[in-house]
Amino acid sequence: MTISAWWRDAVIYQIYPRSWADADGDGVGDLPGITARLPHLAALGVDAVWLSPFYTSPQHDAGYDVADYRDVDPLFGTLDDFDAMTATAHDFGLRVVVDIVPNHSSDEHAWFRAALASPPGSPERARYLFRDGRGAAGDEPPNNWQSMFGGPAWTRVTEADGSPGQWYLHLFDTTQPDFDWTNDEVRDELEDVLRFWLDRGVDGFRIDVAHGLVKAEGLPDGDLDHDANADATALTPMWDQPGVHDIYRRWRKLADSYAAEGQDADRILCAEAWVLPAEALARYVREDELHQSFNFEYLMTPWLADDQRATITRSLAHAEAVGAPQTWVLSNHDVVRHATRLGYRQQPGLQRIEGIGPDDPQPDTALGLRRARAATAVMLALPGSAYLFQGEELGLPEATRLPGEVRQDPTFARTGGASKGRDGCRVPVPWEDGVPSFGFGPADAAWLPQPAEYGELAVDRQIGRPDSTLMLYTELLALRKELRLGRGTLTWLDGYPADVLAFLVTSSEGSVTVLANLGDVALALSDGADVLASSLSRHDSTFIATDETVWLRR
Repeated sequence: MTISAWWRDAVIYQIYPRSWADADGDGVGDLPGITARLPHLAALGVDAVWLSPFYTSPQHDAGYDVADYRDVDPLFGTLDDFDAMTATAHDFGLRVVVDIVPNHSSDEHAWFRAALASPPGSPERARYLFRDGRGAAGDEPPNNWQSMFGGPAWTRVTEADGSPGQWYLHLFDTTQPDFDWTNDEVRDELEDVLRFWLDRGVDGFRIDVAHGLVKAEGLPDGDLDHDANADATALTPMWDQPGVHDIYRRWRKLADSYAAEGQDADRILCAEAWVLPAEALARYVREDELHQSFNFEYLMTPWLADDQRATITRSLAHAEAVGAPQTWVLSNHDVVRHATRLGYRQQPGLQRIEGIGPDDPQPDTALGLRRARAATAVMLALPGSAYLFQGEELGLPEATRLPGEVRQDPTFARTGGASKGRDGCRVPVPWEDGVPSFGFGPADAAWLPQPAEYGELAVDRQIGRPDSTLMLYTELLALRKELRLGRGTLTWLDGYPADVLAFLVTSSEGSVTVLANLGDVALALSDGADVLASSLSRHDSTFIATDETVWLRR
């Protein structure tokens, strides 16, 4: 353990490269565009950036189908561009975390091409999960597993002689064949990939589908009634198998070997693991495994006081039991933005919306933003680390009215439009109002169309405006850092109405009382209350309105 362990209370900002900033005008974001816009993040006050995949890829799943793990796709630039971006980020005091996609490769990866050209039982096929089909003619899939993108999780290949052949597993798109992690060659290769990027100066990795690398022995049939994406447990044969922990113990030793002795230079590992209950998720962040794991239970918790209180309490307790910080998140590139998600009626129980289309019920935009600001003010006060998704500091809503013909998420196509997919949260960021593509790039082109209302939410419209969401985030992040709230301890406060979240966070730099009113009636503040920050832009410090969070100096 290093002296400070920066990741224990870091605020890390997710950049989705194709949607953040376009330097060359082709309508797709790129690494030079990221470099040019890094001053925005330095001013915002985050500690690190996390980049979604930028590797060589045919882009069937926006880069999560990797063809070469050691190079940059020309769509985003070059390795020199990556090095320049990393160096600039470090100059600004920003650490750089990159995605690693270890569950599957692209079907255009050299290994998979070699597998298709090799016979059943060959070493080339052993790197992936090839199996004979069921039925007399082998024309039925090896088991009943379903792809997360819709349809069967198996595709049959045609052998070199033209005959129907084996089947290969792909828990996601057909172009994303799953690796066989029982194969030492796979383990060694991915560890070497980690070394490649660590040697280039990255500060950590976010691990895609971290709970899916190891499958149950024998690949038995699964329970098709079980929602594996939202509730992945050891009961499902494709998710959260015990063997994943052996992999991450090896990865932790590798990451630790790059930390400079006596310096706050930990290289971190963060899991994307859709795992419940909280105690199962906590196993991923035991002392000898990963540093962080996204708390998706918190993300899916409705804006209801009882649910929020229960999730926060449970999450902190299970993280503390293994000596880890909790890692909070409200939005990312795979879920409906919380400024939109919270604009719907909130009901008890975990909630996840699978995309929104123009024919679906539309959210209350104003209510969603009001609640999103309040929810963010709660999250940034909680002990632990937090992740922000690009554009949430602008209050960007989901693009809910994208027509089917512009959608590019393979989920939309594979389900015949039944799932609207994830394009709505991936629309390019607006930087300047009144210019082409709202300043996303020098041309009108943008790989997904931006809603007209994004103009008034552009960065240049919000800088310096006290009531803007951008200024709220900047204020909260500065206070969080000054008061070291991420290193604090949380105590729930009694004496408040049941629909008010009331807690005290105490750190080495003082104490802050956080009050979030999730009820329908304004809550009176005591005389002389010292309001440090409010999720609303207001000057009246005598009460807390509905869907407002305030930080009070104790």
